[in-house]
Amino acid sequence: VHLVESGGGLVQAGGSLRLSCVASGSVGSIYDMGWYRQAPGKQRELVARTTRGGSTNYADSVRGRFTMSRDNANNRVYLQMNSLKPEDTAVYYCYAEMRERLSRYDFWGQGTQVTVSS
Repeated sequence: VHLVESGGGLVQAGGSLRLSCVASGSVGSIYDMGWYRQAPGKQRELVARTTRGGSTNYADSVRGRFTMSRDNANNRVYLQMNSLKPEDTAVYYCYAEMRERLSRYDFWGQGTQVTVSS
């Protein structure tokens, strides 16, 4: 599975950005997809994660401001980020979980930088 993100950039606090991720390869074996982020000096953390059936879990820090959506027909996920705060500044990574038989595999995109200025 190959993941490619797009849509990052620089935005002022209170602004919005929309991230996109497209998956290719063995997409039929993808189950969960999600967005994670990593700020300088911090561990990578969950932002939002959705199951194949569309059930989505959000980090408390973004709930109510961010919305994740999934387009299974086109192997895409999106992250709409509103009311952005400087603390949202991080590299955002697209994630996909592939399952084959009894094995699970994690795949990551290359990351896209989101910078929120105060």
